Amino acid sequence: MLRPQLALALLATAATLSPPARAATPPLQPCRIAGIPNELKCGSLQRPLDPARPDGAQVDIHFLVVPAMARNKQPDAVLMLAGGPGQSAINVASRVLPRLSRLANRRDIVFIDQRGTGKSAPLECPDDSKLPITEQLDEAAQMARLDACRAGLEKLPYGQQGGLRFFTTTVAMQDMDAVREALGVPQWNLVGGSYGTRAALEYLRQFPTRVRRTIIDGVAPPDMVLPASFSTDGQAALDQLFAAHAKTHPTLRAEWQALLASLPRQVTVAQPLTGQPERFTLTRDLLLRAVRPPLYQPALAAALPAAIQIAAKEGRFDGLFGLTSAFGGGKDMRLAMGMHFSVVCAEDAPRLAAASDKPGADFGRAAEEMYARVCKTWPRGDVPAEFYKLPPAPSPVLVMSGGADPATPTRHGERVAKALGAVHPERVQHLVVPQAGHGVMAVGCVRDLMFRFIDAKSDADALPQDGKCATRIPRPTAFQPIQAAPQTTGAAQ
Repeated sequence: MLRPQLALALLATAATLSPPARAATPPLQPCRIAGIPNELKCGSLQRPLDPARPDGAQVDIHFLVVPAMARNKQPDAVLMLAGGPGQSAINVASRVLPRLSRLANRRDIVFIDQRGTGKSAPLECPDDSKLPITEQLDEAAQMARLDACRAGLEKLPYGQQGGLRFFTTTVAMQDMDAVREALGVPQWNLVGGSYGTRAALEYLRQFPTRVRRTIIDGVAPPDMVLPASFSTDGQAALDQLFAAHAKTHPTLRAEWQALLASLPRQVTVAQPLTGQPERFTLTRDLLLRAVRPPLYQPALAAALPAAIQIAAKEGRFDGLFGLTSAFGGGKDMRLAMGMHFSVVCAEDAPRLAAASDKPGADFGRAAEEMYARVCKTWPRGDVPAEFYKLPPAPSPVLVMSGGADPATPTRHGERVAKALGAVHPERVQHLVVPQAGHGVMAVGCVRDLMFRFIDAKSDADALPQDGKCATRIPRPTAFQPIQAAPQTTGAAQ
């Protein structure tokens, strides 16, 4: 799920377009991926950039197959749908595979780089993580970088003449089904996290008979207006943090408000990746952008009380910006920002004016305004009206939410579970892990719970699953900085 200006995302373009043509079976080649010791299979499939023009420009959709360990494998493979929007599924395969290891015994695990990500016609912007903090956080400079990125992407073979309009979720899910057909997989077991949950829901809507089971973790529904929900859900997570640590840090909320009131101010902070000290003007918006990312992971959020207090009392902000940098996750977690905006600008930005989300008292409308500015000039794909609707689930769906998630909290999972279970409530279960952040797949026993759900022989046996082993996990206690013992003076040696 990623900096505040990134985040999760949405779905999109054309149920009205012609159905995809049958694809030839792609050859699979032996390959290796960093972080996975055994040999894997890699392949690619050509797909039309514009589904309405099957003989027009083509893009290569790359995918990775982790072959089942057992010889008598099950035919229904597991498809992992990555987050973002903009995350490469293949790049995060080594991180995700341990959570699916039991399933990998008798089922192939498939990772497809969604169009616009990884090796599939990537829409990447230059990495700005090593730029001086002043450049990273300067709003005008950020807009200029995004404008330059868009202009560069529009010169690519698949970006020319409005090509960026065809990187929406609806079109991308047609690619996913073409890969399924080419691999000879009768049905997918879908596993989606963050934006991948929206992708899964859109695939389920377009191809209901091609899905056996679905797991969606950290749900971003199609009716969720991403930039507007940023403020609402981020504020709720921050307020929850203050309440959770009220006993150990009773003055934390007041110190936070005093810190906000002291802005703008000049601060000196070491650039988290280079260590070079930099002096810049810290504004309210920049502080909120620094605080939000650690909220995604309770282990990082546990250090926020100390970092906020040190900033408020001593004027030192290295801790806050260090936590923000720690959330980044490395090169393999980077988003293809061109794909990110192609999705969000098509599927969310047009709905901003009608969004019902109430802005957070602290976070306000900064995220909305940033996306609105970018999307004014970003090529915008068409989104079918049906995209925003959730038909009743045709097969079992396990919905999972973290109660402390600042991006896709419980309220979104509840709404999706209710809609999916409207006709057959027994087909849907919503598992809430109260003290988990963005994504619960890695929490406690959830890996085994996911295995039992997908491996169950019948739909009746798949649900409900007992998640008590995860729901009882407490929130991490607040981090307490180690205080150096005072030095003693004297003649004794």
